[in-house]
Amino acid sequence: MTGVKGQVQKRGVERRRAMVDAAIDLFARQGVRGTGVAAIAERAGATPSALIHHFGSKDGLVRAVLEEADRRALQRLSVPAGAEPTLDQALDWFIRDAGHTAATEGQLAALHTTLTAENLQPGSVLHTWFRDRGRALRTHLSDLFTRAVADGSVRPGLDPVVLAAETAAFLEGAHLLWLLDPEQVDLVGIHRSYFEGLAARLRP
Repeated sequence: MTGVKGQVQKRGVERRRAMVDAAIDLFARQGVRGTGVAAIAERAGATPSALIHHFGSKDGLVRAVLEEADRRALQRLSVPAGAEPTLDQALDWFIRDAGHTAATEGQLAALHTTLTAENLQPGSVLHTWFRDRGRALRTHLSDLFTRAVADGSVRPGLDPVVLAAETAAFLEGAHLLWLLDPEQVDLVGIHRSYFEGLAARLRP
């Protein structure tokens, strides 16, 4: 029975992954509003009722797509769970991730930016998800700068919370500028310039 149960669970995971992959593809091509549940289910080889069973609603599927985008980013950067990188490691991760985004993940980046803008108001479906994600990012960045002060990588007297907000603002703004004008904005170049300048500014 254990083996059968494991096989059923594995098939469920595979079906869920196929639905998320189908949603990523169709959302990128047609937008979230232009893509129906039936089309996603058909692309994934499933039924609309099966999709709703797995995600609860189309909004639940959108949330799963966003979570998958974050998971892929950590996976491609080989970031272990609970990692506490040094300042230099973290800045390198940001630059490498910009390169990957520019090369292969432009559609997901655009989807993320569009959905952020659509959920700015409290009460909108994904407002809490984006708000909490932003808070988590700033917390991780603040912790990074706090560790860097403690290990002597940066000079004392800096405010980690302010630095975290500044860095998060750069990341969001850089992606927006690049999405609007990729022919004129070098996403990797501005990441490298900003983070090299930031590191130089913070050194003891």
